[in-house]
Amino acid sequence: MSTHAERYAAFRRRQAESSAAIEEFQGLYGFEFDPFQVRACKALEQGQGVLVAAPTGSGKTVVGEFAVHLALRDGAKCFYTTPIKALSNQKYTDLVRRYGADKVGLLTGDNSVNGEAPIVVMTTEVLRNMLYAGSQTLLRLAYVVMDEVHYLADRFRGAVWEEVIIHLPESVRVVALSATVSNAEEFGEWMQQVRGETTVIVDEKRPVPLWQHMMAGKRMHDLFVSADDPDTGDSESAEDGGRNAKGGRGGRRSRRRDRQDAGGSGEILVNGEPMRINPRLTRLALEDDRITQLAHRRRHPQARARSSARPRAKYAPPSRVQIIDELDREGLLPAIVFIFSRAGCDDAVRQCMYAGMTLTTEEEALEIRAFAERQCADIPPADLAVLGYDEWLRALERGVAAHHAGLLPTFKEVVESLFSRGLIRAVFATETLALGINMPARTVVIEKLDKWNGETHAALTAGEYTQLTGRAGRRGIDVEGHAVVVWQPGTDPEAVAGLASTRTYPLNSSFQPSYNMAVNLVGQVGRERSRTMLEASFAQFQADRAVVGLVKQLRKHEEALEGYGAAATCHLGDFMEYAAMRRELSDRENQAAKGRSARRREEAVRSLERLRAGDIIRIPAGRHSGFAVVLDPGLRGDVPAPLVLTAKRQVKRVNAADFPAPVEPAGRLRIPKNFSARSAQARTDLASSLRNKLRETGAEEEARGRGGEGAGDDPEITRLRRELRRHPCHGCPEREDHARWAERYFRLRKETDSLRRRVEGRSHVIARTFDRVCGVLEDLEYLDGDTVTEEGRRLAKVYSELDLLVAECLRRGLWDDLDPQDLATCVASLVYESRRSDDPFPRVPDGAPAEVLAEMERLWGELHEVERDHHVSFLRRPDLGFVWVTHRWARGDRLDRILMEADMPAGDFVRTTKQLVDMLGQVADAAPEAGGVRRTARKAVDLVRRGVVAYSSVG
Repeated sequence: MSTHAERYAAFRRRQAESSAAIEEFQGLYGFEFDPFQVRACKALEQGQGVLVAAPTGSGKTVVGEFAVHLALRDGAKCFYTTPIKALSNQKYTDLVRRYGADKVGLLTGDNSVNGEAPIVVMTTEVLRNMLYAGSQTLLRLAYVVMDEVHYLADRFRGAVWEEVIIHLPESVRVVALSATVSNAEEFGEWMQQVRGETTVIVDEKRPVPLWQHMMAGKRMHDLFVSADDPDTGDSESAEDGGRNAKGGRGGRRSRRRDRQDAGGSGEILVNGEPMRINPRLTRLALEDDRITQLAHRRRHPQARARSSARPRAKYAPPSRVQIIDELDREGLLPAIVFIFSRAGCDDAVRQCMYAGMTLTTEEEALEIRAFAERQCADIPPADLAVLGYDEWLRALERGVAAHHAGLLPTFKEVVESLFSRGLIRAVFATETLALGINMPARTVVIEKLDKWNGETHAALTAGEYTQLTGRAGRRGIDVEGHAVVVWQPGTDPEAVAGLASTRTYPLNSSFQPSYNMAVNLVGQVGRERSRTMLEASFAQFQADRAVVGLVKQLRKHEEALEGYGAAATCHLGDFMEYAAMRRELSDRENQAAKGRSARRREEAVRSLERLRAGDIIRIPAGRHSGFAVVLDPGLRGDVPAPLVLTAKRQVKRVNAADFPAPVEPAGRLRIPKNFSARSAQARTDLASSLRNKLRETGAEEEARGRGGEGAGDDPEITRLRRELRRHPCHGCPEREDHARWAERYFRLRKETDSLRRRVEGRSHVIARTFDRVCGVLEDLEYLDGDTVTEEGRRLAKVYSELDLLVAECLRRGLWDDLDPQDLATCVASLVYESRRSDDPFPRVPDGAPAEVLAEMERLWGELHEVERDHHVSFLRRPDLGFVWVTHRWARGDRLDRILMEADMPAGDFVRTTKQLVDMLGQVADAAPEAGGVRRTARKAVDLVRRGVVAYSSVG
């Protein structure tokens, strides 16, 4: 309990740090600002930029909103930028509520509302485009708030944040708001270098304490217990000492100690208290390991004879219904349950519905229905039926919902709003919910500690765990927040504790120059000034700092090399010369073996290039080994990748890696003209024909009899062996001892050379990449020295991953003769990226679209060659996975038929079509005024921006 004197001293400190403007601003809020918020506002008022790094839910946005307050007070402008449109919409709604619709605007690509207002909320890309275009909207701009600035680590979009920070006028003060990162000071130092005086404020204290739990079976167990507590044994009541309705934990409160640090072995500081991992969970993990070992032994024949009892884990993972029931019983709702699968989220809602779960009162259900119906009133009834509206609404009324990228944006916004108002009690969400949307909960549950990252199942990082659990604990509502990890077989409590207690999440730049960036920069300031500006990027700043450590390591390596050389000295002659001959001989022998393998690989590639549809081939190894018939030679890329049907009815693409030796057709098989790889019956029939053909020709027996080839030594290897035996050191009795030191020398010299190349490679790496990009643009005549050509000015208007391909399509007139529907169809290949599980043989409309798409693919191949000549690779291949869907939507087909045939969630369809609308708008802006593509692109926008795609996301 603080004394009167201490409270008075704290009051005087706050007075000294605050100001009249801050006091006036604080009056708009219903709570007293934290010290870090006051410090940041004070720095901003004094004319400095600020970087605030603090946990989710700590109130960082107060600092951004103070910039809004100052801009309105001074008659200036403030831009509030966010990484995603949904967060922009949310912030726009908040600011309109506070300052009125006449003073606040919104620019997100989808929406343009009051864009010349003094306060404009926008996505970061919109501001970047404004800067390059020299927009008049930038006049009188005094502040830019960059919410979620740690997005600059995103490898796809991160460069945009650095572009904005570098290119903003010097007079603009930047307010950068970041999640907690371990190198905030480094990032702040860079901002000070490029933006001038910048105050870095790091606050690691959560405003609402977070307690960690694990749910094993149907019961929750604390992950940590007080370091001073004795082992609680098996008494659940002793461990789980009472939770009140606010989420407070009375049992723990009574055991609090007045210690300031955790000095004991195995202790961890949690919410300011010394804690240790709950011994009950440790025992549970050991028991789980024992049961796993028993199960493994039982599968062994000898073990099966010894034991017929089936080992069973004490705690099976609880069902999703059981999880919500337990949280409800403990008074820990509302909760967000993170399930790293869209289908899993939808299944969880259905499971709760089937179980008859109801978490709302009748009055709340009526309020939910009224709000949802009002928000969805513009959606035609036919589309609502397709989108599963009735089932979705019934779940909402019971207080349960899903939230993921596959949902219609309007549905997601309804869920977000109802959850924020406390009417939805349980939301099953993918990790996208953790990225910026303001949806705090009392409790966050993580179902599993690994997720699919597009390539493999990867364990959650400490940063991801913190981002997810940061949603737990609503400021001003909850006494405490709670994070719950669901027990799964093999779960290690120590690993969970490591995730929960780690505080090192470095922010690393993903910046690299693009073609659009290059023409915009050169057009504004010329080549040399552009290089200098890019050298100021955070990416180069980090690279330069890393070089200091590498140079220090390089010096140590060079000193060690001298010692190894001295240790290898031989009295009979120059042993390092002898050792170099030994190494040369070894390398030559390895090269000879690799050369033989490389020749075989080249022959295999050439043999694949000769294949034609209908050829019967044998795949010698791998998952698809056996005979197959070629459906499509797959000659469109750099390396042939034939599409084949195996004798087991599987349709797969193979490549040279599947053929260690050249492939020779074992026969031919006629493929029916109407054959479709999508038809299971057609695959079965063709596979049956393949097996019959193999039996007729006896190809299987012939293939098994084929052998390989050998190779002898080359003359140089023979010569080196002879010279080695003649060397004086060859007869040294300590030869092998010397050789060990020499081998260490050569091994370290290889590492040293690699380290030296890394030092050279990190110096001016961004500028060198920029020079290569400019080389590509000069070859293609988008740049002429410091001059941006007319074609380059067209490229400057295209902000896309495939910017150069779009510009080349316009230049070569590939789209000149297309009608609006066909143009939308072709441009769809530039905005979509298939998942691995998507159809490997996507359908393409006949006629003009098929011809133009083939031309676009050939054009991509040409550009890929130019990039390879300049040692860059930015352009991915056009993707045909969304082409047929767009073709049908643009011609006016019904939503239900399209989604059913494409097997695509409505949210994915809407999101990709909105990206298509944006891309068509860029095509219209970049196309020549005299041609017809500009008009066609605008008509194409009208064709695809209809129905669910046209619904406004601002409510």
